[in-house]
Amino acid sequence: MPDEPLVCPRCATTHGLDERFCRSCGMPLVYAGATGVDQPVTEAHARARKIKPQYSEGDLVSVARGRNQAEAELIQGLLLEEGVPSMLRRSRGFDVPDMLAAGPRDVLVPQSGAAAARDVLLQAELADGGPEETAERPLRVLGLVLAMVAVVGLIAWAGTELLG
Repeated sequence: MPDEPLVCPRCATTHGLDERFCRSCGMPLVYAGATGVDQPVTEAHARARKIKPQYSEGDLVSVARGRNQAEAELIQGLLLEEGVPSMLRRSRGFDVPDMLAAGPRDVLVPQSGAAAARDVLLQAELADGGPEETAERPLRVLGLVLAMVAVVGLIAWAGTELLG
């Protein structure tokens, strides 16, 4: 490339190799025939340019769950379009090599991007219940167990009263 003359991208005036700026318009000079991109952009480079740095700090938290790898990658693509970095992890119990692409996947994002990720997923109606739903479940189970114990106790008491 150093053998090619320098050209002004604005006015197309050619210049010698010892000059750096156009004499007539002041623009920085480029090599003749240069497109401005020396290397093609890879897929990883294109993905990295979409990520917003403010969403990439903190520990990883789960924001959604895909039923299989394809669905999880769709969720990951939605998050990437909004600048939220994410990664996939096989859900517990499905982390055996025999499952390969089958089985549920957890979508993890950094702590600083969790709120933005939940907003994106709520708009797409793909959000996981989040910590609120998981905190409510033990109370439901406890209430159900206590109700069952009360029913069994009532049946046992009624049986002893009638038979005894």
